[in-house]
Amino acid sequence: MTTVLTRAEQRGASFSGAMAAVVRRLPWGLSRVVPPSLLGFIVINGLTFGVDLGLLTVFRSWIELPLWLSITIAYACAFGLSYVLNRALNFHSHGAVGPQLAVYVVVVVVNYVVWILGAGAGLSALGIEYHLARIIAGACEGIYMYCALRWIVFRKN
Repeated sequence: MTTVLTRAEQRGASFSGAMAAVVRRLPWGLSRVVPPSLLGFIVINGLTFGVDLGLLTVFRSWIELPLWLSITIAYACAFGLSYVLNRALNFHSHGAVGPQLAVYVVVVVVNYVVWILGAGAGLSALGIEYHLARIIAGACEGIYMYCALRWIVFRKN
């Protein structure tokens, strides 16, 4: 039986193949413990973080929106792009978009409240320098988001 892949499925298969090829070459035995979807998540979310910062710069410095609005719009756009790219390229999800997107929005809101605001501000309030607090919170955020995407938002049914 021959399977014909759509262009979107071909792009997803190519992306996953590239991530798997890189993971196979990781040193120190990491290739046995790092799933290709984790590397894909890191690549995609690294890209969307750059988009977030770029949009923040455009909205704040060029359009001169208030900072809170610039951050909010850039954050929403970046997480929207992350959803689309992770769904199509990394996790190859074929679930219904509506319910899946609703779950994703809840995951992102929890992420924002718990990790970005809660952990970042909480660590800073405990006396940790705010840049270091944000980096620590960002690492926790990355772990949380990968796990939530893999096992909740894009879970295999």
